[in-house]
This record gives sequence, structure tokens and C-alpha cells, in this order.
Amino acid sequence: MNYDIIVIGSGPGGYVAAIRAAQLGMKVGVVERAELGGICLNWGCIPTKALLKSASVFQYLQHAAEYGISAGEAKADFPAIIKRSRDVADQMSKGIQFLLKKNKVEHIQGFGKVKPGKIVEVTDSSGTTTEYPANHIIIATGARSRELTNLPQDGKKIIGYREAMTLPEQPKSMVVVGSGAIGSEFAWFYHSIGTKVTLVEVLPNVVPVEDEEVSKVLERSFKKAGMKVMTGVSVESVDTSGEGCSVVIQTKKGQEIIACDVVLSAVGIATNIEGIGLEDVGIVTERGKVVVDDFYKTNVDGYYAIGDIVRGPALAHVASHEGILCVEKIAGKQVEPLDYGNIPGCTYTHPEIASVGMTEKAAREAGYEILVGKFPFTASGKATASGARDGFIKVVFDAKYGEWLGAHMIGDNVTELIAEVVVARKLETTGKEIIESVHPHPTMSEAIMEAVAQAYGECIHL
Repeated sequence: MNYDIIVIGSGPGGYVAAIRAAQLGMKVGVVERAELGGICLNWGCIPTKALLKSASVFQYLQHAAEYGISAGEAKADFPAIIKRSRDVADQMSKGIQFLLKKNKVEHIQGFGKVKPGKIVEVTDSSGTTTEYPANHIIIATGARSRELTNLPQDGKKIIGYREAMTLPEQPKSMVVVGSGAIGSEFAWFYHSIGTKVTLVEVLPNVVPVEDEEVSKVLERSFKKAGMKVMTGVSVESVDTSGEGCSVVIQTKKGQEIIACDVVLSAVGIATNIEGIGLEDVGIVTERGKVVVDDFYKTNVDGYYAIGDIVRGPALAHVASHEGILCVEKIAGKQVEPLDYGNIPGCTYTHPEIASVGMTEKAAREAGYEILVGKFPFTASGKATASGARDGFIKVVFDAKYGEWLGAHMIGDNVTELIAEVVVARKLETTGKEIIESVHPHPTMSEAIMEAVAQAYGECIHL
């Protein structure tokens, strides 16, 4: 059977690309060796949010008295929390199976490898190989937890994000190495349910890609909650020969040794491009990424790549949009390249973080004359009523032309608010138009309007 498109990988890039191609009338197959939905759905975005929701509920119960409610002593049932997370992931994976079937996308079970002549070779669980021809092949094989030579993961004492979601029992203590989104989210989850957590970051700030003021608020919040946070330090080695782990950390003052049950390595990701035939086909890679054009075509005709294995932020929503653009271009539709300068990033700690565009520092370094507005949630009626007054919304505008250069948020539910800024920037909305757009009261979203108004000297509630 000759396919119009075969997609290797069923993550948020792969399955979205496949369904969009099917909607456009193409004959489509998806090769997947594991669970449908890929890492994000089964071992990333979705199950971690289920864990974080359980932690959030537990925290609400711990602080129920602050809301005038007597709830008694709450206990975190770790196995039940893990089971709920896995049940959510299973439910979502079945949803992807339904969507593929509904759109007549064929699921080809096994490990996919590209071959010359627009062929995908699939090896199933029994070791049998089958070749599938296609007019176009989209590679969407994703990424995995990156390992450092001085932090080799054994899956038990030194773990990655997969093991962190399925530990058989809750560790009493944990060192989390890396304070990006993955590290910070797991640090907050385990700390919230009672594990003694030390968060270690080699750079000067936690969540180092975020605005510095945002980073400082998150670090302060973590420390206030009782978490140990170490920045500007490095993990030299981990001794796992004993009952637990002995972590040697190099600080400015010398070495510090921290004992813990488990070390979570959250130092980024490594792309899954080994052993999938790229060299055989002659597909060019650079620094662990597949080289593609603006519409994800490789240097070899008929072969494409999307998601974590190409340039750009390794985010699920980015992969999905790349998949759609890729197949629409193949179908001959008029499409524009993805604007990587308008990609929102979210971190689901408590408080949450969301951002898009340039930071204040980056805008100044780029030579812009800027207007900066900042509205703290301490001045928000909704935040005060909700008991969630930590954080702020910060906006950055070009003073000359009014272009919205960036927005940076930390606070309750800000991951739901950032989309307003993304859409506004896409539509080239000015600050004046945001100020003149009526925002509902009382809501957290009012803080966006107030922050913009503050940038233009018109804020009422500060």
C-alpha cells in the first residue's frame, strides 16, 4: 500500500500532522513503537499536570483554615496520586487512538526507520520488518531526558522525568538538578507533598530563560515554602554506593555534600535521531538537530522533520503547529512560516509562570527604547479574594511604534492568561487598544490591562 504521508512518531507533532493530512484527503499512516500520544501525553505534559493538580489540592487542604474551612488532617497518598496520573495519561492515549481511527489514519505498530527511495522500514515487537512506501515521510521522533557524564541515570537512585512519575514510593528527600520547567515543576510537586527537596541550578537564577524578576519571585516563593534552592552551583558527582545518594555540590565557598534518597536529573533533553536511518538517506543534522527549511523539509526531497528534533523551542504546542504547517505546505496550501518570536512558554509551579516575546533585558540589549508596565497581584481584587496574591504581570512595549515586545507573568493561573498576549501580538495590537478593551471584573485577566496602562502612565489601581 502506498501512502501519501507516513509519520514516524505519534507525539503532539506526529499525531497532529497525521490528522491534519487526513483532513486534507491524504492516505496517512503513523508509526509508533510505544504508546500513542508520545512523551508529552504519556510521560510529559499531561501526567505531570495531573501530579501537580493532586499537589495543589493537597496544599488547599493544608491551608483550608485560611479560607474559613475546617478539614481535619490531610495526608498525601503517594501511590494513589501516581495511579491517578497514569490513569489520566491512559485515558488521553485512548483519545488519540479514537481520533486516528475517526480520521482513518492507520496506526503502524513498531520502530520506524527511514530508507532511501521514500521507504519506511518498521520492525515490530517480534522482530519482523516490513517496508512501507510513501510520497512524503515526516520524522517526529521527539526527545528524551539528557544524561550528563557525571550524573548517569540508573533509573533508581539517579532518575529522569519518566521515573519521577512512577516511583514505587515517595522519597523522604530528593535533590533536583536543573531548574528549568521540568526540574522546577517536579521540585514543587515533591516538596508540596512532603519530600525534603533541594533544587540545584548552575546558572545564577532559577528558570533561567525567564525574566529575572520572575525568577527572583519564584525562588523567593520556593524558599518561603521551605524548599532549599541553590543557584550558581554545580553537581560534581553523586555517590550511590550506600543506601541513598551522596551529592557533591561545588559552591563559591567550596564543596557541600547533601545526602538524599533520590537525585532527579532535569538538565534538558536529547533528540531521538540515532538509529532511524538519517545517515543512510543522507539527511543533514547539526548539533543533534535535523536541518530543515521554513516548512520542515530536509535536504532530501520527500523527507521532513518536526518537533523536538528540529530548531526552535522543544514544546508540544510548537510541534503541533509545525506538523500542521508541514502537511499544509505539502498539500499546496498558502502558508506562512511559524513566528518563533511569538511562542508562549509555561511553567506549572506554584505560582505559575507564563511568558512570550522579549524580556526587558533582551529588549534593551536589542537597542529598543522601551515602556515597561508592571501590575502586582497584591493590587488585584480577584487574586486577594482567591488567596493568591503572589506574583505580577509585566509588559514590555517599543516606545517609538507601540509594538508589544513581550509579557512575563508569575501568579495563579497565568498559564491561562498568556494566550491574550500571544493573540494580541499576532494581530499587532497596540497598548492603547488593550487599555480600551474592557476586561471583566473581578478577574486575574484585568492585571494585563492594568500592566499595559501602567506602561503608558494610565493605571488606575496602583
